[in-house]
Amino acid sequence: MKRIAVLGSTGSIGVNTLNVVQDHPEEFEVVGLAAGGRIDLLAEQAKRFRPKQVAVRESAKAKQLEQALSGTGIRVLAGEEGVAELAAMPQADMVIVAITGAAALKPTLAAIEKGHAVGLANKETLVMAGELVMEAARRRNVSVIPIDSEHSAIFQCLHGHSRQEIRRILLTSSGGPLKDVPLESFGRLTKVEVMNHPRWKMGPKITVDSATMMNKGLEVIEARWLFDLPVDKIEILIHPEAIVHSMVEFIDGSILAQLGITDMRLPIQYAMTYPRRLSSTLPPLDLVEMKQLTFEAPNPKKFPCLGFGYEASQAGGTLPAVLNAANEACVTNFLQDGLPFTRISEIIGKVIGTHRRVAHPRLEEILQADGWAREQVESELKVRAGSAR
Repeated sequence: MKRIAVLGSTGSIGVNTLNVVQDHPEEFEVVGLAAGGRIDLLAEQAKRFRPKQVAVRESAKAKQLEQALSGTGIRVLAGEEGVAELAAMPQADMVIVAITGAAALKPTLAAIEKGHAVGLANKETLVMAGELVMEAARRRNVSVIPIDSEHSAIFQCLHGHSRQEIRRILLTSSGGPLKDVPLESFGRLTKVEVMNHPRWKMGPKITVDSATMMNKGLEVIEARWLFDLPVDKIEILIHPEAIVHSMVEFIDGSILAQLGITDMRLPIQYAMTYPRRLSSTLPPLDLVEMKQLTFEAPNPKKFPCLGFGYEASQAGGTLPAVLNAANEACVTNFLQDGLPFTRISEIIGKVIGTHRRVAHPRLEEILQADGWAREQVESELKVRAGSAR
């Protein structure tokens, strides 16, 4: 039985991870759960799965969680330090990292340093600090198994093949909610239109990233580190049906693809059971019903965030961390305060254009670059607010 700790248990990936556990109770034991601030759901999960520890990132809610779990014997940890401590708990065999944003970096490193296998559903960790994370994983002989559907597909296609056999990898994208919306209409988009993804049910941040196609820009950086490939071997392909989750072309011209229904439980379960496969309760893919699969090239003019991803991946150093932080700050403002959609890419472009890159940063330099980028976004937002008055 594999012992699992889930970071971000109340989000969509975390909930689906626990669904996989429920489908295979003989295979998995939940020993740790961590979440941001959804105390009611976290307490409910803890009572159902009886982990040894839970952690809440919002320290102010720790007392409320302790009261909700009174009498259960479950230890409650609090704050970022508590989440990192849970990630390194000795009872875990594998840590599923489903926390969104930069907050996942320290817990991921803590899990790796403890020697735990990591199922990674967080793009930002490798975007910010791919060199540090993968070096730590090599040093500790730890597996980092991707959960993102695209990177899981590539991981599966590469099984049994050496990196020297790869000609290129093809990261597929549904095109997001704005694939067929003309560029000239972007300035009039409402939040509802931006959040209306045609294929996937995801959290708000990743849904906005899908609309800007920043998710693919970040995935390019993530793939560069996961699969140890130069960025010029990583390409994006629009695939609206979202059935081919990604492909690998080999030097002999053969292309392997991984296909499946659009349900995150598939890559989650594969990460948790690798290298085995278990039966699934999900419906099978019906290719006859699909009738056709289509592909097209992305439009970099319409989606400049794609280019930002390639630029940051080529430059390396602290630039990917700056790109990620600027994007997080802009998306948060878009969701909470109504930043116009078109301003997201405009502000990100300004911030990465003024950053003075550190080539091989230490963790503290990465975190400093992250903070600097967020301050720059805040300055841009204040300029906008002042001009609007």
